[in-house]
Amino acid sequence: MLTALLYGLAASSALVIGAAIGSRWTLSKHITSILLAFASGALISALAFELFEEAFELGGATRSGLGLLAGAVTFIVVDTMLDKRVAGKAGPDEREVAASGASGGVGWALLAAVTLDGVPENLALGVSLVEGASLTLLIAIFFSNLPEALVGATAMRSEERSAAAVIGIWVVCAGFLTVAVVLGRAFGGSMSPELLALALGFAGGAVLASLADTLMPEAFEHGRPWNALATCAGFFLSYVLAA
Repeated sequence: MLTALLYGLAASSALVIGAAIGSRWTLSKHITSILLAFASGALISALAFELFEEAFELGGATRSGLGLLAGAVTFIVVDTMLDKRVAGKAGPDEREVAASGASGGVGWALLAAVTLDGVPENLALGVSLVEGASLTLLIAIFFSNLPEALVGATAMRSEERSAAAVIGIWVVCAGFLTVAVVLGRAFGGSMSPELLALALGFAGGAVLASLADTLMPEAFEHGRPWNALATCAGFFLSYVLAA
């Protein structure tokens, strides 16, 4: 459990770092989008060569595939409900409004969206620790958390909150997502190989859906022309670490 706690703290520390930067400075949307593209490539590689590969080996195509689809459907349903209730917009639109400095609770809506994205990612990280430490997934989650927290903190600052208050909000979010890693490891350790395959597949599907719905659309809308190279760089680094 100590390893899970340390991994959770390392992955979630990006939220605090991003919030500390965003509460004081405003980076261009182009830079944050390039960081999101890098994170997308790293997550794709980590999912393909660690998380889902392990699910496939443990449970075969049927269990891993069912878990993958269930995770994707769950994310889509929850994300759609969140969009309607909290923000009334899709995730990428929320980030666009936040980056422009608009007010009206956008920072809180983005915080909720980041939490929704982070739960399956961190649960996946925790479950993956059952079969051994996943450094590639950890790095991928770190680089996805950093720009999201940065943009969210910038939006909160534009709503006339103090830097200390903004950072404190994201520290709480980081703590919550750290707990998700520990819970993923705790429940994953007591599962049979067949059930673990479903859990790994489910986590992978949720993360993949969040990639397609949030990270990649934003990265490719505002990160051109360097977004493609950043995606490849993230994929390559993640693959090398997994090899």
